Amino acid sequence: MYSIYIIKSLNKEWYYVGHTQNKNTRLKYHNGGRVKSTKFYAPFALVYSEEFKTKSEAFKREQQIKRYRHGEAFNKLIGV
Repeated sequence: MYSIYIIKSLNKEWYYVGHTQNKNTRLKYHNGGRVKSTKFYAPFALVYSEEFKTKSEAFKREQQIKRYRHGEAFNKLIGV
């Protein structure tokens, strides 16, 4: 199984969207500063996720979410 996930920085109003096979491990990487694009925004909390059978499906959904980031559809996903 693959997941798409949205994490929110606990220090700033900043979100990251990604996909992975293991959300818990990936969140630990983000919080540990091991991901170049997120290390300056740590720590993070998981605010949304969806499950998919294939990596391709998860990647397509990730790209869809990234296209409407900061819009009303994105806000609905994260509960704003």
